[in-house]
Amino acid sequence: MKQPTSFYKTQLENHQNHLRQFNKKLVALSSLRLTVFLVATACIYFTFSTWQIALTIGVIGTILFVFLLSKYTDLKRQRTLTKALININEAELQMLSGNYDKQPTGEKFLDPHHAYSLDIDLFGKGSFFQTINRTKTKEGKQFLANTLTTNNIENITKRQEAIKELTKLPEWRQNFAALASLIHVETPNKDIINWLQQYKPFANQLLKYLPISFSIASLALLALTVFKLIPMSISGYWLLLGLMITGRHLKKINILAAHTDKVKDTFRQYAQLLQQIEAQTFQSKCLTEKQEQIQSHHKKASDIFGQLSGYLDALDNRNNLISAIFGNGLFLTDLKHSYHIEHWIATYKEVTKEWFDVVSFFEAYNSLANYAFNQPEFVYPKIVQDQSLIHATGLGHPLLDANKRITSDLIINNQQFIIVTGANMAGKSTFLRTVSLHIVMANVGLPVCAQESSYHPIKLITSMRTTDSLTDDSSYFFSELTRLKYIVDAIQNEPYFIILDEILKGTNSTDKAIGSRKFVEKLVATHATGIIATHDLSLCEIEKELSPVANYYFDAQIVNNELFFDYKLKKGICQNMNASFLLQKMGIV
Repeated sequence: MKQPTSFYKTQLENHQNHLRQFNKKLVALSSLRLTVFLVATACIYFTFSTWQIALTIGVIGTILFVFLLSKYTDLKRQRTLTKALININEAELQMLSGNYDKQPTGEKFLDPHHAYSLDIDLFGKGSFFQTINRTKTKEGKQFLANTLTTNNIENITKRQEAIKELTKLPEWRQNFAALASLIHVETPNKDIINWLQQYKPFANQLLKYLPISFSIASLALLALTVFKLIPMSISGYWLLLGLMITGRHLKKINILAAHTDKVKDTFRQYAQLLQQIEAQTFQSKCLTEKQEQIQSHHKKASDIFGQLSGYLDALDNRNNLISAIFGNGLFLTDLKHSYHIEHWIATYKEVTKEWFDVVSFFEAYNSLANYAFNQPEFVYPKIVQDQSLIHATGLGHPLLDANKRITSDLIINNQQFIIVTGANMAGKSTFLRTVSLHIVMANVGLPVCAQESSYHPIKLITSMRTTDSLTDDSSYFFSELTRLKYIVDAIQNEPYFIILDEILKGTNSTDKAIGSRKFVEKLVATHATGIIATHDLSLCEIEKELSPVANYYFDAQIVNNELFFDYKLKKGICQNMNASFLLQKMGIV
């Protein structure tokens, strides 16, 4: 496995060298083009009296100039892609050093009604999403967010294999990401899909053959005019006839052109991304299935998208006045291109969304693989059907600095409930989020932050960050009760791993202790599995009465008049609290 830092530094250096080469070649091509233009112009000037020679020089000069322009355009496109690759590797090196400030936070994906997204630092500043996300398109970000929140426990091994395979393809992933970063979308994909689905064509079967017939007739008339077999006025009238035929459909063509002008760049870029997927050989079932989705027609999806892009570019030529007049007057080009576009829509509108989704899938899974590549010390959990739901050695929080991260071992069995006590700042909440992220990452198919892990798949549900709502006219306590009711209802239908942090905070301590005890007893009675963190030591007495309950704690000690935490999970009940000490230490009391 390649080491992330050395890989990104090598890639950065290589792409910077390529950029310098491209810049030199572009300068040389620009100079050569100018030279060709000046030489051709001078030669035409001196041979103007012999028009045959001047015309030949003009034709040769034009062909050479267009050829050099094409080469220049291709090199410029490669340079743009190289710049994107440089940006990617520079960003990766920054993020490996812990700087994620330029990364999207994913805060818009926070959902207080979701099973866990609000509670476990999944979205927002400094979140897991901000750390893992490498998607470039809006749809890719949405797909990644959905992947992290879907709570899917089926086919985990299949997803692991896909991520493992993509992890071994860092150059391919970066090239895909660079191409995706060049997509500048005016219209979101969902709007494009809606437009394709709802579009009503106006070009009937007659318009399929009319431009062909009209073009043949136009060429015949032009030939007759050149050879002076018919007067030029007939060709002029024919031109007006063509413009009148086009004008009859002009309003509908304009509406079509207005929509297609906004989507042509999207289809051009997506064609390149689909081509990247088609060209790569994959082995894992998950990835090959996605490949098959874009190879299910008689042509490659990239060619089909590229075909539409060509039609859209051709229709866009109507903005050129000369093309608009002579193209429509002699060859009915607007009608021809409109028919081709409408025929494409009718043929492929049903699969376009599916192909867009395949691109979003690879964007999201490239992000997952990039994260696995950047964390070579993480391990893929062994998926088991044992009694132990989580059996982890050296379990740590993946968002903490590896040099400062303190890990613990954890074994939690099916239908076991753990009560975690500890002083303020001792690590209880961090531990709850550590376990939560282990479950989410394992379900997604990612490696987890542990030395070893075996995992029995289970869905996650949490109550850790309940807030009041002024808009809904609900108090903090009512919001918390609503959340607990949501959990109770959810576990009636299927098993969940429940994680609770200091529940019933919105009531007095006596009522809180009684209510918390009854709630835990109810969860145990329904054979639920989970963890609750609390400051209420009386809750720990349940262990003596109910065998599925076990007590664990995080310790705090005062050493040399300073508070000391070891952040290690231990069996038993915490005996040392620190609120009074901190109040005195800070001079508050």
